[in-house]
Amino acid sequence: MANITNFDLNLLRVLDALLQHHSTVRAGEHLGLSQPAVSAALGRLRSALGDELFFRRGQGLEPTHFALSLETPLRETLDRVEALIHGAKVFDPQTAQARFRISGSDFFAEMLMPRLADRLSLQAPLMLVHLVDLVPDSYADTLDRYDVDVALVPEMDLPDRIESQRIFGSSFSVIARRDHPRLARAGVAPGAVVPIDLFCDIGHVLFSPEGKVAAMGDAALARVGRARRVVMTMAVFSGVYRAVAGSDLIALLPTQLAEHIAPHAGIDVFRPPMPIEPAQICMIWHRRNTASPAHSWLRDQIVDLMAPLDEGPDLPAP
Repeated sequence: MANITNFDLNLLRVLDALLQHHSTVRAGEHLGLSQPAVSAALGRLRSALGDELFFRRGQGLEPTHFALSLETPLRETLDRVEALIHGAKVFDPQTAQARFRISGSDFFAEMLMPRLADRLSLQAPLMLVHLVDLVPDSYADTLDRYDVDVALVPEMDLPDRIESQRIFGSSFSVIARRDHPRLARAGVAPGAVVPIDLFCDIGHVLFSPEGKVAAMGDAALARVGRARRVVMTMAVFSGVYRAVAGSDLIALLPTQLAEHIAPHAGIDVFRPPMPIEPAQICMIWHRRNTASPAHSWLRDQIVDLMAPLDEGPDLPAP
């Protein structure tokens, strides 16, 4: 094994690039080196660290367990060295040209991005922010691969390398098209509780990026010994409320979104007949970005803009 006196520290940049790109060609492009130079550096790394580090899989390189264990501390170390070399800089959002990718459902296209756009135009006019598709069950992977800087997701268990912060809690409301015939005949006015028999009998549209046919509402019904009739799933919330507005189907929607879109979407908002555990929404990011001034600034803006939506961590049951 190498020691600090005879180890070429430039090899750490090569290892970092290989861990990012899983390819000697792409790592070389990232570093401005030829593919043979990266391959030669990888050979030296293997010899110095006493591990294969990467093995061939298909057209790419698969890291060993040891290589993966180095990824986060290596990235943090390189970030600290870069900060040391450049010296402490005061982050100025007015001149920052940072680029960020935020992963989240289209809930955030409605409820975050317009407000964030307004704030960026005033405070960080050169910053570019992308809202990209939510990738179910792959949140940590997208953060690992630098595909996403921040993900806005339901609260969940996460690996240690991923940091999280709760940003708001949301109850659920029932939506139906305006003057829904069955609800009108039953005398259920907007804002009232939908009777459970009617709630279970009318067909439902379910938000599910994965195409699942059960969600939190179904778990809540099961706790009271009932089940609903899901007849359609949608990968986006806008698809859910548009399907509801154009049919006799109903749906459960986060209350904040339901009340926001109701006036212009042609829908009425009601209360569900059973208690539904509120959704706790978190912002997650890779630990390597925690100390980044630009990243920290953006996270602060998201927390501040989402705070008015928070109904609290312990919402009362309906």
